[in-house]
Amino acid sequence: RAEVEARSLPMELSEKGGVQNNGFVQNEDFEDKETATSSQEEMPKTCSVDVEPVAVEEAVLKPYAGMPKEVLLQFSSQARYRVTREILFWLVIAGAIVLVCATIAIIALSPKCLDWWQASPIYQIYPRSFRDSNMDGNGDLKGIQEKLDHITYLNIKTIWITSFFKSPLKDLGYGAEDFYDIDPIFGSMTDFENLIAAIHDKGLKVIMDLIPNHTSDKHRWFQLSRNRTGKYTDYYIWQDCRQAAGSVIPPNNWVSVFGNSSWEFDDVRKQCYFHQFGKEQPDLNFRNAAVQQEIHDIIKFWLGKGVDGLSFGTVKFLLEATHLRDEPPVNKSQNGESITAYSQLYHDYTTTQVGLHDIVRSFRHTMDEFSREPGRYRFMGSDDDEKEDIEATMMYYGTTFIQEADFPFNFNLINMKNLSGNSVSEAVNSWMQNMPAGKWPNWAVGSPNAARISTRIGKEYINVMNMLLLTLPGTPVTYYGEEIGMENIASENVSEEHVNSGPVVATLPEKSPMQWDGKVNAGFTEGNSSWLPVNSDYQSVNVEIQSARSNSSLGLYRALTLLRNQELPMNRGWMCHVWNDSDVFVYARELDGMDTVFMMVLNFGQEATTDLQARVPNLPSEAVVRLSTHFSNAGKVVNTKLIKTEMGEGLVLQYKTAKPVHTMEAFQGKCFVAEKACYSKALNLLYVNC
Repeated sequence: RAEVEARSLPMELSEKGGVQNNGFVQNEDFEDKETATSSQEEMPKTCSVDVEPVAVEEAVLKPYAGMPKEVLLQFSSQARYRVTREILFWLVIAGAIVLVCATIAIIALSPKCLDWWQASPIYQIYPRSFRDSNMDGNGDLKGIQEKLDHITYLNIKTIWITSFFKSPLKDLGYGAEDFYDIDPIFGSMTDFENLIAAIHDKGLKVIMDLIPNHTSDKHRWFQLSRNRTGKYTDYYIWQDCRQAAGSVIPPNNWVSVFGNSSWEFDDVRKQCYFHQFGKEQPDLNFRNAAVQQEIHDIIKFWLGKGVDGLSFGTVKFLLEATHLRDEPPVNKSQNGESITAYSQLYHDYTTTQVGLHDIVRSFRHTMDEFSREPGRYRFMGSDDDEKEDIEATMMYYGTTFIQEADFPFNFNLINMKNLSGNSVSEAVNSWMQNMPAGKWPNWAVGSPNAARISTRIGKEYINVMNMLLLTLPGTPVTYYGEEIGMENIASENVSEEHVNSGPVVATLPEKSPMQWDGKVNAGFTEGNSSWLPVNSDYQSVNVEIQSARSNSSLGLYRALTLLRNQELPMNRGWMCHVWNDSDVFVYARELDGMDTVFMMVLNFGQEATTDLQARVPNLPSEAVVRLSTHFSNAGKVVNTKLIKTEMGEGLVLQYKTAKPVHTMEAFQGKCFVAEKACYSKALNLLYVNC
């Protein structure tokens, strides 16, 4: 038998004439069987034929699909596969680590997202005057639901509805007869629940009023208290009164906000009860823990109904001094018996007493219990106007470690005694300079208790006041109708019969029905009359006619809210006070990392020319008018050395610069920022460490 040699291919020739090639036989057993079957007596004679050697390469086994484990293991242990595998493994690990670190870094460096109550203006609705759905002449909750599209049309996402509790309406609904029910004039609890659902379906939020200081004298608690029934005996503030010459002498000289003594004798209990407001609104006794618990239960009830926030009103009146001393008169020479007006006393013992802020913090704590669900933060505002005492107002923000209100509502722009560039600047700076670090500002130019803009300061200033409101940093609050420039109705058209209470008649002219269109009753009601007369200008000042005109107050309002929503510097950037005089107020809005600056030039006086280049170093010589109260000026390029504005005109100028105002030494101490953020153009994101 021939052996296989390294480089030759032997062949055997059989005597039987066949040629057998055994050069590729590898199985020894097979070869043995072949040998055994041949005759051992007659071995076939073979002859060897030498064949020229042919070079043959060894067959190379390569990886292939579906290879068995044994073959796979042969390759996996080879260096070239093992090293590649380890490199890929560590690259995956390194990539995962980098991704995790990058995520942590982005989260750590990213600024806090603006919450819903910061990101959108707030639209305040007086429900009785917004829209009547059942033709009884009174606005109601269904009416608000019918007009939700108007809110979204304004690019607004938060609604603030003033009080709608069941009430005798002696003070326009702020003295509740039942904190757990809706006054029938506004609808039912089902109507309220449907309204909440509709608001949330549109992606909107809702805030409601809560006045915890007092109730109506028709409230069940008061009826039980005047009869000294159980725990309700001390739910209100009762004191003995002296009798002299057939008249009642109150315990002290305290005067109500509406005038005259704040003590009223009750024939049932034979004592005097205390009331900071009308005699039909007795004050609750907040030194009684049971009373405080009642208010906490009310808060939980409404938050459980889906309300997104509460505005607590009159909270500075919650506590009174227990010693009952007379309050000091403003005019020390005035005879005490002649003091009947609230303004004639210093209210040292009936407002902002020690312990007040502990109560407000407890309200915050209860609201926080409903803020734990992601995306359901519950807003808390306090609606107390301290007027001259700005520091007392700022206390409602709380401290660095203990929060109270998200913000106390700001009435500085409403309380201005006269209008000028200087007075507006003072009102703005007063709030920004006194606001605690890290807190959020807010602004209002109208409210249910103040004359409308056009009545208070003049029609020519409606648009510039709205431009101021919507370009300042923080949350703007718009009272219904101000977006179209509604005016007060004439006071002679209002009488006590509208509310059955004299002291609040003065605040009725600014509560006239919303003017929706030019039809009868301005589209407020399809009934024959409305609870208050509609303003006589409704055919020219209404939503329908202004929505069809881009150069209307409504058109400008929408453009301003859109600008605020689209431009980061307007949304959360710096505000720098640039210049003010008797006519104009100038300020800039900018954001770290962005070269775009917006500068507002607002005229609150007479025609003026302002040289901005003289006020701001390195200011570009030209700027583009992004928005103007004179609509034809929008888009024009103006010379920043000669900015002309007419009475009541406002400009939003836009320019680019590498040197923003807040970085200039000349403006240190004149720039403010609440939620600081910096913009990275390369990554297109915000971060905090600038």
